[in-house]
Amino acid sequence: MEENRQVFEADEDAYGGMNVHIKESMDSIKFIAMLRASISQWTNQGKKGVWIKLHIEYAHLVNDAVKEGFWYHHAEATYLMLVYWIPQTPHTIPANASHRVGIGALVINDNGEVLVVQEKNGTFKGTGVWKLPTGVVDEGEDICDAAIREVHEEAGIKAEFVELLAFRQSHKSFFGKSDLFFVCMLKPLAYNIQKQDSEIEGAQWMAIEEYAAQPFIKKHEMFNKIAEICLAKKDNKYNGFSKVLMTSAFSNKRTYLYYSQN
Repeated sequence: MEENRQVFEADEDAYGGMNVHIKESMDSIKFIAMLRASISQWTNQGKKGVWIKLHIEYAHLVNDAVKEGFWYHHAEATYLMLVYWIPQTPHTIPANASHRVGIGALVINDNGEVLVVQEKNGTFKGTGVWKLPTGVVDEGEDICDAAIREVHEEAGIKAEFVELLAFRQSHKSFFGKSDLFFVCMLKPLAYNIQKQDSEIEGAQWMAIEEYAAQPFIKKHEMFNKIAEICLAKKDNKYNGFSKVLMTSAFSNKRTYLYYSQN
């Protein structure tokens, strides 16, 4: 086969799409020729979506792909994902990930005090508001583990997960994406606070009633309701969701299902 008729190495997915592998550097002339030959072959074969995971070292090929009809799907630190739809029908390529996941941690000690922090940056900077430790769940990280990690990072407190108490969903938030926020209850395994100096202005144990009575908390419906849940949990008048490892129908990998066992 002549070089200008070479096609890209690709794997077919479960939906009739092709996942292209570019493993060597090439100039625009070769790239465009191979791309056109590949699209022609896949069109004749009845393929549908085409995905090109273009690693950062091949970024010089992005403009060529766009001129051939590809568009951006998503980007990460080391690659850009480009997509193309072959049939003359509306495409059914799934959208990029639509949500960011965050956590808030309710950590109550044996004295009925809650761990609270004041932040050096962000919305709460300089407000004097004491809030629960919060953070963003990392890729591949479980919600329960993220809560434990954030508490340790912000306040130096080691803790174990107890329950998932509540969650909320909001839209048009981080870079226009939706946002899921989970409030988790943790049990402290130590009480000596060592705050994170780079991000945390202050950290302390505070009577949960004092935390809930802050004017900012009382003023805002969502914060006030979460505080009410925290108070009810302290008095054993609220049941959350425990975590249980299970397997799904699609994988032998064990993942957490959060549900009420009461």
